[in-house]
Amino acid sequence: MPEVCSEGSPDAGERYVEPEDPDGYFGEEVAAQYDDPSSDMFAPEAVEPVVELIAGLAAEHGGGSGALEFGIGTGRIALPLARRGVPVHGIDMSRAMVERLRAKPGGADIGVGIGDFATTRVDGDDFTVAYLVFNTINNLTTQDAQVDCFCNAAAHLVTGGCFVIEVGVPDLRRLPPGQNVVPFHVGPTRLGFDEYDVATQGMRSHHVWDVDGRKVHRSIPFRYVWPAELDLMARLAGMRLRDRWAGWNGEPFTSDSTSHVSVWEKTA
Repeated sequence: MPEVCSEGSPDAGERYVEPEDPDGYFGEEVAAQYDDPSSDMFAPEAVEPVVELIAGLAAEHGGGSGALEFGIGTGRIALPLARRGVPVHGIDMSRAMVERLRAKPGGADIGVGIGDFATTRVDGDDFTVAYLVFNTINNLTTQDAQVDCFCNAAAHLVTGGCFVIEVGVPDLRRLPPGQNVVPFHVGPTRLGFDEYDVATQGMRSHHVWDVDGRKVHRSIPFRYVWPAELDLMARLAGMRLRDRWAGWNGEPFTSDSTSHVSVWEKTA
């Protein structure tokens, strides 16, 4: 294990601050509304390519523990992956989200460790693939926490196993000098905008809804991260970049890509 990931490194309490709510920013209020079948993220064309890629990587090493999902949530990817015959485990801080997973067909059969996926361990160090999708790496709001996440993935993987991340490319080209806010949704009943702190790579997403004439506001902090920065984190954890695409269907990654799916392989 690389020195940066060794047991002698500073513990999580010294390296970064966790949210005060035990469920993080995805407590009961968010969990109750998360599974929206009308959302694009639940459409078959959004789910099936993810499952296909993860299942293929899980099959590369026979006899392992299968797939480990960081931020398993309500099982959007884990459940269809399990139906493909891939053994799936998960880690998630939000008990409220995991309760919804448990209530779904097959959800009770998936083992889940409750805690921060940057440091929480589950039984087994022979997973063939670990994955972290839908920008969830940005929920870790310090660089230290993101490095710890790569170390945690490496600790669970067999040699040759893969860590997969889906995340957006920071959208700073839309941010002119002197401006720190970029809208991502403007509608009659909902407003969404991201607030940037370029000096710290901090970002806070604001969501405002009109509910029966009453304004409801929710704000969630993130830390945006660059592809090259993720590659260095992987290297610190004993992994190397194997593939990078603009999406789950293998679209080429270019300077104009707004997101990427990256696969790092554990080398030792």
